[in-house]
Amino acid sequence: MTGLPLTEFLPNVSPIVYGCMGLGGGWNNNAIIKADIQQAHEVIDTALDNQINYFDHADIYTFGKAESVFGKVLAQRPELREKMYLQTKCGIRFEDSKGPKRYDLSAEWIKYSVDNSLKQLNAEYLDVLVLHRPDPLMRPAEIAETFQQLKAAGKVRFLGVSNMQQHQISALQRMLGEPLVVNQIEMSLQKHAWVDETVYAGNQDGKDINFTPGTLEYCNQHNIQIQAWGSLCQGIYSGIATTEQPTAVQQTSQLVATLAAEYHTSPEAVLLSWLMQHPSQIQPVIGTTNLERIKACAKATNVSLSREHWYALYVSAKGHELP
Repeated sequence: MTGLPLTEFLPNVSPIVYGCMGLGGGWNNNAIIKADIQQAHEVIDTALDNQINYFDHADIYTFGKAESVFGKVLAQRPELREKMYLQTKCGIRFEDSKGPKRYDLSAEWIKYSVDNSLKQLNAEYLDVLVLHRPDPLMRPAEIAETFQQLKAAGKVRFLGVSNMQQHQISALQRMLGEPLVVNQIEMSLQKHAWVDETVYAGNQDGKDINFTPGTLEYCNQHNIQIQAWGSLCQGIYSGIATTEQPTAVQQTSQLVATLAAEYHTSPEAVLLSWLMQHPSQIQPVIGTTNLERIKACAKATNVSLSREHWYALYVSAKGHELP
């Protein structure tokens, strides 16, 4: 089933997504404090003020505190809900008394996760529910039925996936009565195997590339929005590279800084524009809680790299010339 572009489902959606993994005070069991709530207020306001209106969550982020602190903001300022799109992910379960860390896309767990996320987010519905990781035991027909029940109940508007390759997506899509809208994958200038897959097609040098051929093309053909998590490369290219880092990282960091100056923008904007310039119309997910970096990221929408600069960044990150 071929769907419509994400903008048809979510009008005026921002080309950049704010990822909320850093909210809630950290990956610990500490209680949420006033400073965590204040931080969430400031992050949300900064994102919205810079035309970023798509907020990405997961039920596991900071052990549930990311959703909870976001929900406290919405409880205090319910008018914000109509200014944003909310997306959350489910399907990852940490080790507990029942078993090891595992993936669970059973009907029971999806329903539980949605109800819990809505409660924590203080929201009546999710714009997009994303299946966080492919579960080897997932049953596409069961997932499809579960989604239809959630949609009929007004809890979820649209369904997406994360970290899935084209065959898994296709198997799920065949069972759904409507198109999947999102596939979120790790993609960045640092994690560039998705580009290598194109460059090394039919080339022996590409035999060990760990990316699934055709996934981007499949998503493009079916209007499934590709979202890039890890898009800022954990800051290794947008700060000052140290001599302890590999030569390629140092050189790429310098190149990013040089291009940022040439384009009169920020290093973060250069990194994101590199992704966004790909024909797949990638939607980067940023996760920084630094307000100035959020503003710096928003500048990416005004940057258009030359073909030569796009390749210069790619080759620099690879550390050697193309075949």
